Amino acid sequence: MARFEYLTKADLAPENQDLLARDIALFRILAHSPAAARAFHGLGRYIRFGSKLDGRLRELAILQVGYLTRSAYEYSHHIKIGFGFGVTESDIRAMIDETAGRSSDLEPLAKTVLRGAREMTQDLAMSDSTFAELRRHLGKEHLLDLVITIAFYNAVVRVLATMEIDVEPEYQKYLEQFPLPAA
Repeated sequence: MARFEYLTKADLAPENQDLLARDIALFRILAHSPAAARAFHGLGRYIRFGSKLDGRLRELAILQVGYLTRSAYEYSHHIKIGFGFGVTESDIRAMIDETAGRSSDLEPLAKTVLRGAREMTQDLAMSDSTFAELRRHLGKEHLLDLVITIAFYNAVVRVLATMEIDVEPEYQKYLEQFPLPAA
């Protein structure tokens, strides 16, 4: 159960009702602070729609963060979102294998993106070798967008956990299909 009540459009001033254009639990909690919600939405929109980083690689990095942190909300939402950006069921299973230290059929760049996301999530920063490998394959803009994406979603999972935001029923099927690791 979330630590704040979930707001609806009717709870908001007319000038803030647009904050719930996507009626998801996270936004219904963030709406308690409209200015913060707008800032949060701004970076999230840039990452998803403004960045030139390949959408599949971006979503794999986000899934890696959600999986490592056992964030059911983030993970389930980005499984669905990832499918829209070319992530496949095989990609998700490969990400799980890579996380467990098993080999996968992912291409080398995707493996390196996942390694970078693991390092930033578990160790605070990417190692020099991972960063150098990514720099060989991505331009500076794309690499910085990847780093910002991983950092932002590490922040998102902390908001979700602290506010105890519930996974909506329609996203539960993704958790059943691709379970999170046991604690």
